Amino acid sequence: MAAALQVLRHLARAPSGPLLWGGPLARMASSMALAEQARQLFESTVGAVLPGPLLQRALSLDPDSGELKVRDRSFQLRQNLYLVGFGKAVLGMAAAAEELLGQHLVQGVISVPKGIRAAMEHAGKQEMLLKPHSRIQVFEGAEDNLPDRDALRAALAIRQLAEGLTADDLLLVLISGGGSALLPAPIPPVTLEEKQTLTKLLAARGATIQELNTIRKALSQLKGGGLAQAAYPAQVVSLILSDVVGDPVEVIASGPTVASIHSVQDCLYILNRYGLRTALPRSVKTVLARADSDPHGPHTCGHVLNVILGSNALALAEAQKQAEALGYRAVVLSTAIQGDVKSVAQFYGLLARVAGAHLALPGAGASVQEDERLYELAADLQLPDLQLKEALEAVVGAPGPVCLLAGGEPTVRLQGSGKGGRNQELALRVGVELGQWPLGTVDVLFLSGGTDGQDGPTEAAGAWVRPELTSQAATEGLDVATFLAHNDSHTFFCRFQGGAHLLHTGLTGTNVTDAHFLFLHPQ
Repeated sequence: MAAALQVLRHLARAPSGPLLWGGPLARMASSMALAEQARQLFESTVGAVLPGPLLQRALSLDPDSGELKVRDRSFQLRQNLYLVGFGKAVLGMAAAAEELLGQHLVQGVISVPKGIRAAMEHAGKQEMLLKPHSRIQVFEGAEDNLPDRDALRAALAIRQLAEGLTADDLLLVLISGGGSALLPAPIPPVTLEEKQTLTKLLAARGATIQELNTIRKALSQLKGGGLAQAAYPAQVVSLILSDVVGDPVEVIASGPTVASIHSVQDCLYILNRYGLRTALPRSVKTVLARADSDPHGPHTCGHVLNVILGSNALALAEAQKQAEALGYRAVVLSTAIQGDVKSVAQFYGLLARVAGAHLALPGAGASVQEDERLYELAADLQLPDLQLKEALEAVVGAPGPVCLLAGGEPTVRLQGSGKGGRNQELALRVGVELGQWPLGTVDVLFLSGGTDGQDGPTEAAGAWVRPELTSQAATEGLDVATFLAHNDSHTFFCRFQGGAHLLHTGLTGTNVTDAHFLFLHPQ
C-alpha cells in the first residue's frame, strides 16, 4: 500500500499531507491516501486503549511493604491475592497484572475468546501473553461471541475460586467487553441452550445491550452482582475496560460485581416488548417467579471497588489528537451512538451533505430544509452527548479538511441469514446514503470499525466507504440493496473490489465499542 501511494503521489505531483487533487489518476491516489490515513487513525484509536498500559496506570505495588494501591485505595498483600477475569481484553490485562504482582498472586482463572492466545502469538504480541508457568489458568470459549460449554466450564471454575475465599483475601476481577458470553452460569433449571436461545431471539429483534443484560442478569448465578456475592466476605477490586455507551458498571459484562437494580417486572416488560413472554420455556418462568418471591431481596456489594480503566471516550480523544496531527480539524461528535443502524446511517449521510456544503461554499452551507432534517434525525437518535452544533460550527471555521469522530454501538435488526456485523452493515448503508446526496467539491470517506478487531462472526473489524460505492458496485454486478436485505454486508465487501474496503486488524486484545470516522476534504 505504501509503495503504491508513493508512485501515485509522484504521478499526481501530490504532497504527502491530507490534500486532494483533480484528474482520474490523482483522484485514485487521493482515495488510497484517505483510506490509508483512516486505517492509521483507527490503529491509533485502538492503541490508546490497550489493556496493559491502562492497568499499569491504575495499579501500583510497593515491593518492600507489599502494599497494593488501586487509585486512592490501599490493600495489604500477604499471600492473599487471587485473580479472575473474563472478556476479550482480559488476556492482556492478566498478563500485565501478572507482570506487576509477581509472587504475590496465589491463583487465578480467566475466561477469554477461543483462539485469542494463538492469535496474539501469531501477531507477535508477547506482552498480551501469560508467562510459561503462570499461576493463572486460562479457559478459551465463546466462539463468535456466543456462550458455549467451554465458557460454562470457565464460569464454574471462577465461581469455585470465588466461593473459597475468606475475609482475609483480596479478589482482583478483570472485566472487559465480551464478558457476558464468557461467563455463562444459568440458574438451574435454566440450561445454557435455553438462555442462549432467548438471548439470540432478543438480539435478532433489536434489543439493546442494556435490555439483553437485564435478562442475562436475571437468569445468571454470577451476573448482576452474583460474582461479588460468591466472593463475600473477601474484598473485591474490579478493573473494567468499558465496551458500553456511557460506561455504566452495572451493564458492562452484565455487572458481575454490581448489585442489580432491575426487577422481575423489568424483565417481563422487555420480554413483552419483543413479543417473547408467551414463548418462554418453563424453566425461565420458574427462575423469574422464584426471584420475584425472594424474601431477602437484592443483595448489596459494599465490599467491592469498581474502577473504569478505559473507554470509548479515551480512544476517541487519542483519535482526535492524531487527526489534528495529520492536518485535520477534528471534532468528537459523540461517544454514545446508538439506535437502529438504518437511522444512524441516514444521520451520517445527511451530516456529510450538510457539513460538506459548509466546506465547499463557506458562508453558504446546505439548505434550511437539510439543516432541519439533520437536527430531526439527531433528536430521533436521542444521543445524550451529541455535539452536533459544535461540530458544524467547527466545520464552518475550518481552513481545510475536517474529521468528525464518534463511537458507540448501533443495533442491527436481523432480516436475513447473511454474514456481517454492525460495523460493516453501517458502512455499507452509509455508502448508499452518501451516493444519494450531491456532495459537490468535497471528497468524503466514512469508516466504521470495532475496536476488538472482530465485527460479528467475521475476520474483519469493519469497513470504509466513499460516495461512489453504489455505482462502482453496480459495474461489478453487485446490487447493494440485495445484500442489505439479507444482512450480508461481509459477503458484499469481500466481493467488492477484491475486499479492498474491508478493515483487517486481527484480534486487538482490547474492546471499547466501535469507532466511526467521517472525513471531509475540500478538493
